[in-house]
Amino acid sequence: MPFRTESPSEPPVPRTYSRWASLVVLCAGTLMTILDGNIVTVAMPAIQSDLGFSGPGLAWVVNAYLIPFGGLLLLVGRLGDLVGRRRMFAAGLVLFTAASVLCGVATGRGLLVAARALQGVGGAMTSAVVLGMLVALFPEPREQARAIAVFSAVGAAGGALGTFLGGALTQTVGWHWIFLINLPIGVVAWLAAIRILAPDQGVGLGKGADYPGAALVTGALMLTVYTIVGTGDRNPGTTLTLAVVTLGLYVGFVLRQARAARPLLRLRLFRSRALSGANGVQILMVAGMFGFQYIGALYLQRVLGYSELATGTAFLPAPIAIGVLMLTLSARTLARFGPYRVLLAGLVLITGGMALLSRAPADGSYVADVLPAMLLLAAGFAAAMPAVTGLAMTGAREEDAGLASGLFNTTQVVGGSLGLAALTTLAASRTERLTGEGEGAVAAMADGYRLAFTVATGITLAALVLAAAILRPGRGHVPHVSTAPAPEETPEPVRTSAEEAAGAAHAADAKPASEAGRQVRAKASP
Repeated sequence: MPFRTESPSEPPVPRTYSRWASLVVLCAGTLMTILDGNIVTVAMPAIQSDLGFSGPGLAWVVNAYLIPFGGLLLLVGRLGDLVGRRRMFAAGLVLFTAASVLCGVATGRGLLVAARALQGVGGAMTSAVVLGMLVALFPEPREQARAIAVFSAVGAAGGALGTFLGGALTQTVGWHWIFLINLPIGVVAWLAAIRILAPDQGVGLGKGADYPGAALVTGALMLTVYTIVGTGDRNPGTTLTLAVVTLGLYVGFVLRQARAARPLLRLRLFRSRALSGANGVQILMVAGMFGFQYIGALYLQRVLGYSELATGTAFLPAPIAIGVLMLTLSARTLARFGPYRVLLAGLVLITGGMALLSRAPADGSYVADVLPAMLLLAAGFAAAMPAVTGLAMTGAREEDAGLASGLFNTTQVVGGSLGLAALTTLAASRTERLTGEGEGAVAAMADGYRLAFTVATGITLAALVLAAAILRPGRGHVPHVSTAPAPEETPEPVRTSAEEAAGAAHAADAKPASEAGRQVRAKASP
């Protein structure tokens, strides 16, 4: 069943060719944010050399973008419903483009990190409403599936193009241009958005949003990463204090969500073992995969001596393979074998790929030591991601599916941020210790990267064990969550854009699991 987004405040979308023009606009805006998420990876050594970042500090060039992006998805999705989705999308494009220019002209570490954080806010503003707008444009199941397929293909192409462009631009004209390239794309996308996208009024700011909850969860995420990144540079007492404060912020967020009239996250969702387990598996899986993308690029450049362009080209097989496999095989594979078996197979492949990388030597080669692991990781991720999505969606009834998917998208970003912070800190600490003991710089870096890949192997292995223990069919977990609101909650008549968008994004891959979940719910319904 397609996700619908009609509400009394929204006029029906006319069935004209402008719907497909609108799809192009939405894809262009999304392409810009996807490009930015990948294009920076290959340029990291050049940025570090130019601006003098420390090893752990360099991770903030990525984390400063990811943390506000993930922390604000639910809030800005709700604000999109209040003020209008087109308005939120256009405002996000403006902020993202302006922040990109600031990144491109940055001459100091502080300005670059601050501008990256602004990019994260702008990226959240656009991403939280894009898919909600898309499914409103294409309510018919067949057209909606085609539109989502186009949107997914753009995402896969953006991943491959971003890695390649990052290397090409950094090597030929400098790393500043990996951000400045967003200026023409952003301007064109904004002009097209205000001329082509259908206007909507929103339900009004008077309906409210949980601003304190958003502040608590974003602050908790930022402090978590800061605590991990700076562990080696401060005394244990300070680290312990930061950890306690971080835990307090998370507890405050949970208490806020339990009592708020309009919470960002309804806690009753976690009653489902399927939903909770799938999100836990995803955090661990994405933490390991994100470490590969970042540390793998550093290994190619600093250990094997690849140029930026060569590194970008070397990474092309991974996003291309992921895109092709997800678009051509995921639905059929899930239908034939079920999401549980497909997830376990994918996690086995990911763990195997990480294990291969944990043996990468200082005198290694791309063909023998990197490419086989990269292809294993790509195949594993292409299998595991749609499967874990389907399992997560069986944990929610249809009226909660959007919220469950919004949570799923958020934990994906959280896993990437935490994994990147932890793995880069471990690699930098090992490299610094070995260098201090007199080992050569290249050998010390290779050893540090091997440690990071070894830990990433353990993380993905933990994801495999967690999936096998909790998500196995017939283990007695409840396949849905109660729809009865808690006493302190006020039911919302309209789901947020972030909730609808995430639900639509995963609808195709979640079909087999969702169908089973609906059958169980039908039997359990009075």
